[in-house]
Amino acid sequence: MKHKLTRTMGANGALLVCAAIAMACMASPAPALAADPQFPDLSIAIGNSQLSSDGSIASALKIVLMLSALSFAPAAILTMTCFTRIAVVLGMTRTALGTQSMPPNMVITGLALFLTFAVMGPIFNEMYTEGIQPMLDGQMSEQEAIEKVAAPLKNFLVKNAREKDLALFLEITRSEAPDDIADVPFNVAVPAFVLSELNTAFQIGFLIALPFLVLDMVVSSVLTSMSMITLPPVVISLPLKLMLFVIVDGWHLIIASLVQTYHIT
Repeated sequence: MKHKLTRTMGANGALLVCAAIAMACMASPAPALAADPQFPDLSIAIGNSQLSSDGSIASALKIVLMLSALSFAPAAILTMTCFTRIAVVLGMTRTALGTQSMPPNMVITGLALFLTFAVMGPIFNEMYTEGIQPMLDGQMSEQEAIEKVAAPLKNFLVKNAREKDLALFLEITRSEAPDDIADVPFNVAVPAFVLSELNTAFQIGFLIALPFLVLDMVVSSVLTSMSMITLPPVVISLPLKLMLFVIVDGWHLIIASLVQTYHIT
C-alpha cells in the first residue's frame, strides 16, 4: 500500500503534501517544540548521506524539504483549502454592491485567510495529530507520516469536488478510475477541487448579485420615467443597496452560509 500511494502521488504530490505539513504545523498548537529533546535534528554535516543509519531522512535533506514546503505554502493555501471560494465570493459581493475598492483587497484577503484556517482547523489538527506529532515523537517514519498527513487532506479535497470534475481530470491524466478515495492521485484531486470551488463560488456570487441587479434596474427605470436621464442611477442605487445590505446583516449571512457549504467530516 505504501508503494502504491507513493507512486500515485508523484513528485508534485509530495511537494504539496510537504506544504500541507508546513501549514498544519503553523495552524496546530505545538508548544515548546524547539525544547523537545526528540525534535528532529536540523544541523548540517558536510559529507552526510541522504539517509542516516536508521533509515530516516538526513538533516540536510530535511532542511531542503522544509524550504521547498515553505515556498509551496502559498500555492497550497490557494489550491488545497477553501480560500479560493471565500475570496471569490467576498470579491463578487463587493462588486455587486458597487463600492469600488471598499472593503480593500487586503481586508478581503485577510478575512478569507482567517476564515480558511477556521474552516480547515479540524483537517489541520487531524493531519498534525495523526502524522506530524507521531513523527516528531519518533513513533513512525517520515514515509508513514506523509501517508497519514495526506489521508485527511485528500479526503477533504475529494469530498468537496464534483464527480464530473474528478472524471474530467482522470481522463486528462489518463488515470484509471479508483475504487477508494485513498487511491485518487493528488494531480487529479487538487485541480478537480479548484475547478469545483470556482464553479460553486460563481454560483453563490450570482445569487448574491441578483437582488442588487434588480434594484439597479428598478432605480434606472424610475429615473428614466421621471426624465432624469442625466442623473447616474448609481447615485441613487448605491445608498439603497448599502442600506438593504446592512439591514439584512449581509456579511454575517454570507460568511455563515460559506462555512456551511463545506463537508469537513
